Amino acid sequence: MPLPFPTSERRLLHRRAIDVQIYARDDGLYEVEAGLTDVKTRDLPLASGLRLAGDPIHAMQLVLTVDADLQIHAARSTTNWSPYAGVCDQHGDAYARLVGLNLMKGFRLGVKERLAGVKGCTHLTELCQILPTAVIQAFAGLVLDVREGSADGQPPFQLDRCHALRRDGDVVRNHYPRWYRSADAAARPAAVVAMPASSS
Repeated sequence: MPLPFPTSERRLLHRRAIDVQIYARDDGLYEVEAGLTDVKTRDLPLASGLRLAGDPIHAMQLVLTVDADLQIHAARSTTNWSPYAGVCDQHGDAYARLVGLNLMKGFRLGVKERLAGVKGCTHLTELCQILPTAVIQAFAGLVLDVREGSADGQPPFQLDRCHALRRDGDVVRNHYPRWYRSADAAARPAAVVAMPASSS
């Protein structure tokens, strides 16, 4: 269902564009390119000078190299536009600190610990937050089995991660019947096995 039309006249003030692209490399690794751009529709006086309408306030990019297990092997960033040219991008190789993190295992907490506040750039650090789900989308059906689950008997990764894919819902019953659990079974507590009385 489309969103309703606005109830009054409006004008665009600001556009933030986020673009994430994931590439398969010939060496078996994957590259994640994420970019963030902020543009105003009016001239904006900044402390560092006037930024003209249409020129980016921010234009920055983060590139990760990951493996099929979503482990980060390399990370780098670049800042092409910022409010304080020559300063905003002087955080050294801060985003190399992402190396060793796993996009599916504690990634967002790891980003916070390694890059929050003055350790990095607010916008690049925010951009990190959307990377796990973007990479999952790229890997679904290619690297990750979205139908049968893992070899160790775990259900497909996407089940029970949103309301549509809850294990006791219609989508799972109709499209993933092997993994369906009725609401009654889901609510039923696990059986408690009685221990034999001690003879001592």
